[in-house]
Amino acid sequence: MKKSPKFSPEVRERAVRMVLEHRGEHPSQWAAIEAIAGMIGCVPQTLHTWVKQHEVDAGLRDGVSSEEAQRIKDLEREVRELRKANEILKLASAFFAQAELDRRIKS
Repeated sequence: MKKSPKFSPEVRERAVRMVLEHRGEHPSQWAAIEAIAGMIGCVPQTLHTWVKQHEVDAGLRDGVSSEEAQRIKDLEREVRELRKANEILKLASAFFAQAELDRRIKS
């Protein structure tokens, strides 16, 4: 399956703005999305996703905003890193505890 091209944030913003500005010229938002998606070279569903995310970010629709999604992603990454560090510390602690026991037995 061929991966779709990445669109820059500027292209996404412009496409969403075009949908919002030209919505009144079409019978529905979906019709506007279909017309504009063809102009920018993406499938309508992709542009529809961008429009929905814009509406969430603007507080017009329920959902997780881009800012909140990024914060969640950052926190999840931090949790993974902390869990790895914890595991390393547990292993090191066990290693040094065993070394101390071995030292006491030999003396």
